[in-house]
Amino acid sequence: MEELIPINVVVGDRNYRLKVKPGDEENLRKVVKIVNAKLLEFKTNFSGKDMQDYIAMVLLWLATEQPSTVSSNQDLQDISGKLKALQKSITENLNK
Repeated sequence: MEELIPINVVVGDRNYRLKVKPGDEENLRKVVKIVNAKLLEFKTNFSGKDMQDYIAMVLLWLATEQPSTVSSNQDLQDISGKLKALQKSITENLNK
């Protein structure tokens, strides 16, 4: 079992200390970067009372826009797995 590593992330001007698997750190940091960029975009383009309003907007955006990206990533992982299996099969047959 992988050990969890502590990382610090900043979302909406607040610090959060999280524990994640080492392999998940890069993906999490990318998501945090996207969230912070969307927060800035919404703060610039829309009026809101406080950060909670903008976080709610980002949450709604994530819920409606990101599923297609998630399914695309899953498709890419499936294709990658199939390609690896095909490569292994070719290598095994060439070595016979």
